[in-house]
Amino acid sequence: MRLPTTTPAAATDDRAAAARVEAAAGADPDPARPAAAPAPIEWNLAEIYPDLDAWRADKARLEGEVDGVARFAGRLGESAAVLADALDAISATEKDLVRLHVHAFLRADEDRRVAAAQERRGETTLLLARFEEAASFVAPELLQVGSETVGRYLDAEPRLARHAFNVRNILRREPHTLSAEAEAVMAGTSAMRQGPERVFAMLSTSDMPFPTVTLSSGEEVRLDQSAYGKHRASRSRADRKLVFDAFWKAWQGYAATLAQTLDTHVKAHVFEARARRYGSALEAALAGPNIPTAVYRTLLAAAGRHLPSLHRYFRLRQRMLGVDELRYYDVYPTLVASDRSFGLDEAKSMALASAAPLGEDYVATLRESFAGDWMHVYPREGKAPGAYMYGAVYDVHPYLLLNYNGAYDDVSTFVHEWGHAMHTVLAKRRNPYETASYATFTAEIASITNEVLLQEHLLAQDLADGERLFCLGTALEAIRGTFFRQVMFAEFELAVHERVERGEALSGEKLNAMYEELVRRYHGSDAGVLAFDPTYAVEWAFVPHFYTNFYVFQYATSIAGGTMFAARFLAGDEGARRDYLAVLEAGGSRYAYELLREHGIDLASDAPYDALIARMDRVMDEIEAILDRSAVP
Repeated sequence: MRLPTTTPAAATDDRAAAARVEAAAGADPDPARPAAAPAPIEWNLAEIYPDLDAWRADKARLEGEVDGVARFAGRLGESAAVLADALDAISATEKDLVRLHVHAFLRADEDRRVAAAQERRGETTLLLARFEEAASFVAPELLQVGSETVGRYLDAEPRLARHAFNVRNILRREPHTLSAEAEAVMAGTSAMRQGPERVFAMLSTSDMPFPTVTLSSGEEVRLDQSAYGKHRASRSRADRKLVFDAFWKAWQGYAATLAQTLDTHVKAHVFEARARRYGSALEAALAGPNIPTAVYRTLLAAAGRHLPSLHRYFRLRQRMLGVDELRYYDVYPTLVASDRSFGLDEAKSMALASAAPLGEDYVATLRESFAGDWMHVYPREGKAPGAYMYGAVYDVHPYLLLNYNGAYDDVSTFVHEWGHAMHTVLAKRRNPYETASYATFTAEIASITNEVLLQEHLLAQDLADGERLFCLGTALEAIRGTFFRQVMFAEFELAVHERVERGEALSGEKLNAMYEELVRRYHGSDAGVLAFDPTYAVEWAFVPHFYTNFYVFQYATSIAGGTMFAARFLAGDEGARRDYLAVLEAGGSRYAYELLREHGIDLASDAPYDALIARMDRVMDEIEAILDRSAVP
């Protein structure tokens, strides 16, 4: 088994609409597209189950196995052999349940309008919750047996080697583990505690009546989340304003409802943190992966300290867009327009070339992986928006959902998700099921390092000034979107939890005010850097990561860590590749923060963040030098 046991994370990376949209700066909406839509490229889920009959048969089998897990309750202290039997059986059941769930999850995301597919996903979620409840005796019982006896068992029984890290992790959390009865109650409520996220997902992707607008071109567009992500980056300023005004007006109509879903979600975090005797919801959230709260606090402080560089970026953006006053709807168009379109084969070639610093074996494995039916590539009606990698099925390769349109941002998303996939491949290669699943804290290092390497690969080419400006601009926009914007989200999420911990109720009006204050501070509104319309303050309701407990800050730590790794690669550091691959291959066999620190990245220190902003400043220096040179008569 991996945990005491918890429902597996839905996917590495983003599960809902604003996923990669929120982690990137946005792409030009009008690249030249092929005249005809490309032929569909879809994943082969038959590699998980050959058909739905096989899935249903396995579900029936697993329903019995879930109930059988309880036969080991009260027996873990009998002997090392019994403990090994119990953990092997529980782990095997969990492994098969994850397989069942992933198949249902992916089928449901192919077309969210198909009710039967949504029902199957819901059924597996409930079955996982039953399993979690049935296995919830493990942690309190191991603690009752005691670390001394359990330690002797681990030393004496070779079959326990694969479980050792997770068992010791349970013992580490002794002060926060409840009685067996209380743990069963907590496990039994897990499906209910996921309710606000499910309500948000369905409301925001399928049930909300999104507005239709007519663009300056005469095109009528229904502004669902995907269309908003595209058209907010329009080169037409009038269209951007139109899109922002219509889209956020629609969300304002649901602010009160979405405030209640978020309030309920946060209250569940606070309840569990207090029940487990943690000092705060933040401490509880970071305790599982054993990340010091100093990482979170240092990150927020670093972003605040470096806001002058962000404000410099906004002034540079104002200059490059040629506007008298920069407004919030001016943040998303690329700094340099490009009509370049990248086919999927070209994206693959760019991914392979930019991965060269990671070594021949890495590149060869990536090339072989491209040949498989791992991806669901192009957008279609009803398909889940955004992009993610799901690699939880241990005996099968990872799966990637994309909504690839051919813009540069789609290429960046492509290498991002394949960074996750390669992390999964390497972790499975070196680990048994029990330690193959890695923490988000290292997961985003793998994906964002790929993005930085792609940027540096392009900048290493002999480019004309216009092309170089485009590449420099995308690198700069990635720092803005993946670091500063994600830290702003992280600060909002912490503030929301702290309000609830103080006994305050959340409302749409209150959340709007909190979010507006943060946006204005980060964007320098009071200093005249960027003008912000309060109508847009409902943007908090749009961010899916607020329903994944203290998750989003890890994008920001990861771009800092990934930038440090990339800088070491490009500087010829002989140990960089070894350190980087060691982090990926470790999977979940080590605590992620300690693993990174051992390999040169301490994310509780200022160094990674200062290095990232130093790179940001260098990029802006080069952009300004090109602009100044081209402005000379």
